[in-house]
Amino acid sequence: MGQEAAASTAPYQESAGVKPKHDKPSLWPGLLLAVGLGLCAMVLGGWFPVIGAPVMGILLGMALRNTRGVALVCQPGLQFASKKLLQWSIIGLGFGLSIQHVVKTGAESLLVTLTTLFAAFVSAWFLGKWLRLESRLKTLIGVGTAICGGSAIAAVTPIIKPEEHETAFAITTIFIFNVIAVLLFPIMGHWLGMTDIGFGTWAGTAINDTSSVVAAAYSYSEAAGDYATIVKLTRATLIIPICLGLVALQMWQQKKSGAGSFRLRQIFPWFILWFVVASAVNSLGLIPTFMAGPLRFFASFTMVVALTAIGLSSDLARMRSAGVRPVLHGMGVWAAVVITSLTVQYWAGSW
Repeated sequence: MGQEAAASTAPYQESAGVKPKHDKPSLWPGLLLAVGLGLCAMVLGGWFPVIGAPVMGILLGMALRNTRGVALVCQPGLQFASKKLLQWSIIGLGFGLSIQHVVKTGAESLLVTLTTLFAAFVSAWFLGKWLRLESRLKTLIGVGTAICGGSAIAAVTPIIKPEEHETAFAITTIFIFNVIAVLLFPIMGHWLGMTDIGFGTWAGTAINDTSSVVAAAYSYSEAAGDYATIVKLTRATLIIPICLGLVALQMWQQKKSGAGSFRLRQIFPWFILWFVVASAVNSLGLIPTFMAGPLRFFASFTMVVALTAIGLSSDLARMRSAGVRPVLHGMGVWAAVVITSLTVQYWAGSW
């Protein structure tokens, strides 16, 4: 196509000599494109659960964007999907999260979880500085490795506002090491003679996306899979303080630079507050049973659509210009998390 989305900084243009219209550009072309590809990603994600629908969505979007191109008329809808739908999906995830259950069943893994979290962010900072990566890209890779892969990256994206290709690069990097973990973790677990609880803790704290945690842990044993799922859920709740910490950092940087007037309400991610409210509503048992399934589907599907829209806005040429440094960064951070989780468990005698 001649009209491509390469000029992402100019999502829609006026024809020369035509009187500008004051009506807002339609969101429907871009939304329908993202929804259509998102549905394909949901189907393919079900066929290939190791990859999962979110990663499949961004890969499909990137493939179309960088082969056939995307018309400029689609850009307003894609921008809406990659921002607003992303926030709505995060709020929807809160309705499936029981804070009390996580606190009760995940307390045993909290030491390992917090230690690996610390290792991820320290290694992300030092490696990112050594590799001279952009601040936003190393933050995305660090958060995705530390917390829960693509979901964590999606949660912090509205806060630090990275470029679309940075988000896509971070998710793709995380995906690479998810696949490696699914293949290698069960083999290494048996070789190390780990117990079901030990392997479940390791998988839940050192593998990123939930689908990959489930795939690796249940291939080890059913008990390991059950325990890993709980550990992963505990780990996922830490996205709340991480997001609030990033907001505080953004506030401090904005105040230090003196960039315009400073207002908390302008920078605070209100979707995180509503996420907490949604979790509280679910924890109090206020959601009817018949609504649980539709809410889970809404959260997962809107997440896939939003990530598909990000893929449709991603320029592979710009990603290639970054070279292998982001992949090396992701590998180093992930290795730090894997080794730290094993070390803490070995020291605590919980294998």
